[in-house]
Amino acid sequence: MENNSNVSNNEVTAKNLNREEIKLDKIKGNNWWYRFTKRCFDFISSLIVILLISWFLLILWFINLIATKGHPIYKDKRVGYKGKEISVYKFRSMYFDANDKPEKYFTKEQMEVWLRERKVDDDPRITKFGKFLRKTSLDELPQLFNILFGTLSVIGWRPIPAHELDGNYFDYEKNILLSGKPGLTGYWQVKARSNADYESGERQKLELEYFTKRGFWYDLGLIFRTIPAVLKGRGAE
Repeated sequence: MENNSNVSNNEVTAKNLNREEIKLDKIKGNNWWYRFTKRCFDFISSLIVILLISWFLLILWFINLIATKGHPIYKDKRVGYKGKEISVYKFRSMYFDANDKPEKYFTKEQMEVWLRERKVDDDPRITKFGKFLRKTSLDELPQLFNILFGTLSVIGWRPIPAHELDGNYFDYEKNILLSGKPGLTGYWQVKARSNADYESGERQKLELEYFTKRGFWYDLGLIFRTIPAVLKGRGAE
């Protein structure tokens, strides 16, 4: 991630964050054995799940093809391991031309909000099926292929865009996050999901806290704890 400013990333971020930098006393899982076993688990588990639910993925793909009136899957640019840009696959939850032609769906008032905030409550661009996909987190199932290919892990920090990373984390915190792969689910999703925000600093705290707890068995526990969180739809965006 390049920074063309003469001011350091840490100085820029510090001006935008109304909180103290989070420091970790101890980081776990920073060894080759953990990374090796984690990658083996990621590859084997994602391959098995893809084979088992391939019929279901095809059904969702076909329904979403009709709902979005375009390609049912899109690639979202995110920051990955060691700061490398990655493409994260998701089922499209908005109409195909939602980003290119927002004026087609927004009222004048909504358009003004969109231009200012880049988000709108009850966004009319989201399809009815897309709302269902988001609520149930089924929109993230294509990320199984990210896990298979090695750009994501089953468990890790939430993959976010570069501007979101730079705008909400200090340099030390970013270095911690980028030392591991982002994941399909993780500590933040299980503990609070979208109920913990950046403004309070709770989101950053939970994402970083994972690095003080991670391990093969701990990660396995998070996977099982993700299931009831998704079924309850807690904090789903």
